[in-house]
Amino acid sequence: MSLTVSSTAFSNQGSIPAQYTCEGKNVSPQLSWGGVPAHAKSVALIVDDPDAPDPAAPRTIWTHWVLYNLPAKDGTLPEAAMTSDLPPGTLEGINDWKRTGYGGPCPPIGKHRYYFRFFALDILLPDLGRPTRATLLASMEGHVVTSCELMGTYQKRGS
Repeated sequence: MSLTVSSTAFSNQGSIPAQYTCEGKNVSPQLSWGGVPAHAKSVALIVDDPDAPDPAAPRTIWTHWVLYNLPAKDGTLPEAAMTSDLPPGTLEGINDWKRTGYGGPCPPIGKHRYYFRFFALDILLPDLGRPTRATLLASMEGHVVTSCELMGTYQKRGS
């Protein structure tokens, strides 16, 4: 079995409902993952948008959510997950709004892709403070056993 991720909110390559964006409640969608390898020690999640600021001329990857040291087992994050909803031991990094937690899609122009990427790691990472996406990726280097992703799209109304 391989690592998988799914959501009750949208299907892979489907449209992310507005309630999970800046035009709605701006809460995280429900996420479930499975197939974590038996030898994994932890799981990490990075949610990002590679199309920022404009899909026709992307210049940066915008980070929406960073979690690491999720337990190395199949799991679920509820809709509107807050720090108190995270599994014990889970640590948070900062998104590109310079805060912890989920920040939903809010593209300035065009239809963007949003990747919910899960990584099974062969180590439990040390407390990295409040790592950025780049810091977490560097810390995971050489330790990713397997990974998977769920991609959703979003375009603001009227853009």
